[in-house]
Amino acid sequence: MRIATWNVNSIRARHGRIVDWLVREDVDVLGMQEIKCKPEQFPYEAFEAAGYEVVAHGLNQWNGVAFASRLPVTEVETHFPLQPGFLKGHDGPELPLEARAMGVTVEGVRLWSLYVPNGRSLGDPHYTYKLDWLAALTDFTRAEVSAHPARPFALMGDFNIAPFDVDNGDPTVIVGQTTHVSPEERAAFAALEGAGVSDVVRSRVPEGLFTYWDYKQLRFPRNEGLRIDFVLGSPAFAERVADASIHRNERKGDAPSDHVPVLVELADAGADDADDDFDRPMFL
Repeated sequence: MRIATWNVNSIRARHGRIVDWLVREDVDVLGMQEIKCKPEQFPYEAFEAAGYEVVAHGLNQWNGVAFASRLPVTEVETHFPLQPGFLKGHDGPELPLEARAMGVTVEGVRLWSLYVPNGRSLGDPHYTYKLDWLAALTDFTRAEVSAHPARPFALMGDFNIAPFDVDNGDPTVIVGQTTHVSPEERAAFAALEGAGVSDVVRSRVPEGLFTYWDYKQLRFPRNEGLRIDFVLGSPAFAERVADASIHRNERKGDAPSDHVPVLVELADAGADDADDDFDRPMFL
């Protein structure tokens, strides 16, 4: 099973190239972030014509998550337990939930498409919200992996954190001065991995390969990017990973997203460990 994640930065603006990529790369399941539309506005027809079922969760022109799958999808959820909400200028436990999480099950594999809050700036209420959101996600992950240790489980999406210095090539993103690389965010990411999931892509791609480049100031031609899009899998998921790649070339061409897809290939349940004869490039 070939599973991918992609912050598409507006599905209505880019559905053509996204569907083309799905077909070209023979992808079975795609988790999307920043679809930027309500479910009734999603361009379902293009995906359905290519053989994909779509489930989408969006509340307005911001945020939004979705899955496209050519395999049956079950157990759809649009938030995880105790997921915090946010409303600018307000505080408290009853704030509205944003469209930032969607869980599905595909052939026994539990997948979550996640769009972690950006944080905006250090000291901003959105930064506190980001840390609270990650803490709740960590608690949920620990409980899920503990309750279902044999079930493959993965969190994938845009985490808005570059957890190591090698993941940051943007000279404007500075530890101690900006979000995405602050010690608190990196500690939150480490705590999430400590809850029972691990980055299943890092060891399979070149060091310093990024997944996001700002549109401004020639960030992509200069390769001044960030690695902030991840697939974090439980041990039962990680043991089935046969291959992984970051598709850098999708940042090129006409009207690209500022993020690129990350793809993981799972061996069939019960299959031997991954063969050594995979000849796909680690980045494209």
